[in-house]
Amino acid sequence: MSFKGKVVLITGASSGIGAETAIHFAQLGALLSITGRNKYNLDKVAEQCGQSKPFIVTGDIANENDVKNIIDSTIKHYGKLDVLVNNAGIVEFGSIEISSLEKFDNIFNVNVRSVFQLTALAVPHLIKTKGNIVNVSSVTGLRPMKNNLPYCMSKAALDQFTRCVALDLASQQVRVNSVNPGGVQTNILRDTGMSQEQLKTFFERLKGGHAFGRNGDPSEIAKTIAFLASDDASFITGVTMPVDGGWMVMPAPI
Repeated sequence: MSFKGKVVLITGASSGIGAETAIHFAQLGALLSITGRNKYNLDKVAEQCGQSKPFIVTGDIANENDVKNIIDSTIKHYGKLDVLVNNAGIVEFGSIEISSLEKFDNIFNVNVRSVFQLTALAVPHLIKTKGNIVNVSSVTGLRPMKNNLPYCMSKAALDQFTRCVALDLASQQVRVNSVNPGGVQTNILRDTGMSQEQLKTFFERLKGGHAFGRNGDPSEIAKTIAFLASDDASFITGVTMPVDGGWMVMPAPI
């Protein structure tokens, strides 16, 4: 599998799945554009990408002007776009009884609205290259999780977005797919207010939701993203692919 000469734009690339995806694509020869809010962390990821240094665009994916700058800067730098990886996202916990409209708006602005805007801006460039899009969703878009309503709703919306855009762009030979990870131990929960001890307990408990009895590693998700973006997946579009250690086949707790 090679991405030599292919321009790949990855959002949320400063840590976790996004960072591992950037490093993996770099190993496969891609020309990278990576974006996130933390310049220091993006620089650290760029160092791990080896000699093929990524182009870095710092910005907040929830800011309309920043989103436009991400696309404009990438095209100005490379002249084209072959792959868009919509990875940036946040988590909010809460049930219908305690979730606020503010939480709802915040998570949908980041997890759905920004993806809609960035994708719409990227599409004309992807049509030119017959490129493709990989959205990073979650198994919670396919199966509900207690006390996780806003996040589950946002990922379900992202999955339907994937299917609709795949249908819209199929005639242009642009593929659109999603990966739906199970529990993956990253820093995505650091802004939820959990203490380090609570996070440790949460991830330990999360292991039991997987048939494999363990949480996933970001590198496992990165490899699936690269596969879906590669020519090896040339006949795959509109797919929401669980990469979940058997989360989807686990029986409901009695």
